[in-house]
Amino acid sequence: MSRGDRREDIFHDDVDRQEFLKTLAEACQKTGFQVHAYCLMRNHFHLVVETPNANLVAGMRWLLSSYTLRLNHRHKLSGHVFSGRYKALIVDGSGNSYLRTACDYVHLNPVRAKLLGADDRLLGYPWSSFAWYVAASEHRPEWIRVDRLLGEHGIGADTPAGRQEFERRMEARRTQETDGAEWAAVRRGWCLGSDAFKKEMLGRIEGRLGEHHAGELRRESAEAKADRIIGEELQRLGWAAAELAQRHKSDPSKVAIGARLRRETTLPVRWIADRLQMGTWKSARTRLQEWRRSGRPDQPANVIV
Repeated sequence: MSRGDRREDIFHDDVDRQEFLKTLAEACQKTGFQVHAYCLMRNHFHLVVETPNANLVAGMRWLLSSYTLRLNHRHKLSGHVFSGRYKALIVDGSGNSYLRTACDYVHLNPVRAKLLGADDRLLGYPWSSFAWYVAASEHRPEWIRVDRLLGEHGIGADTPAGRQEFERRMEARRTQETDGAEWAAVRRGWCLGSDAFKKEMLGRIEGRLGEHHAGELRRESAEAKADRIIGEELQRLGWAAAELAQRHKSDPSKVAIGARLRRETTLPVRWIADRLQMGTWKSARTRLQEWRRSGRPDQPANVIV
C-alpha cells in the first residue's frame, strides 16, 4: 500500500487512474510481477503482487517514480506524490487462505470506504481488479493472475460458472463483519501467514542474508536479466560481444536493444548507455525517445550498417 504525500490525492481524475494501470502493466512486463488484486482509492492504492524474481524493491521503485513523473508532467506539478516508502506485508502463499484474506481485503475496500450503496454490486466500482475476476480470460490483462485466488475460494476452474460463483461469494462476503480482528493483521502486521511461515521469515531477516536481506535470494537480478537480453539480441544479430564497442553509438540495432532493455527491465538509461556503448546517457536517452516516438519495434532487426 502506498499513500499520497500528506494524504493528498494521487489520482485527480479517471485519466490518472488509467495512467497508473498502464504504468503498473509496464512494471509487470519489466519485472515479471503477477498481480492477484489491486484497488485504486482517492489518495492511496492497494496491490497484492507476487514476485517470482524477488525484485519487489526495484519494481516498486520504478512504478512509483514513473507514475510520479507522468502525473506531474500531465498536471504541470512538481515534487513528491507518494508519502515515503510503500508499506509491504509478506503473505503466505501456501494455499491456506492467507492470500484470500489479503485479496478480499483489497476487493472490499470500496465497501468499507462507503463508495458503494447497499444495492450496488461490487462490479459497480471500476477501479479494482474485481471486475477482471468476473471477466472472461480472453478479455483479462495477462499480468492479472486469477487462478490462485479462485482456488483459495474453492473454485477449481476459470469458467463462466466459476466466475459467477466467485462474484456470488464476494457479494455474500461484503455483508459479513469486515472491520474486526480478521483485518487487523492486514492493516498493522508485517506478515500474514502461519506461525511456521512467520518463523521462517524472521529467520531470514535476522540472519541478514546479505545487505538486502531476502533480496539476496532473487533468482534473477535486473542486471542479470539485462545481460541475458543482450545475449539473446547479439545472437539474433550474429554479433560478437566486442561489436557493441565497435559499432557506432547510434547504430539502429544498438538503439533497438536499448529500447527492449527499457521496456523489460528497471535499469536506468545511464546503465544501458554504458553497457551498450551508446555514448553519454543524455544522448542515449534522446535516441531511445526518438525510437519510441517513431513507433518502431523493440526487437532489433538484422540491420547491416
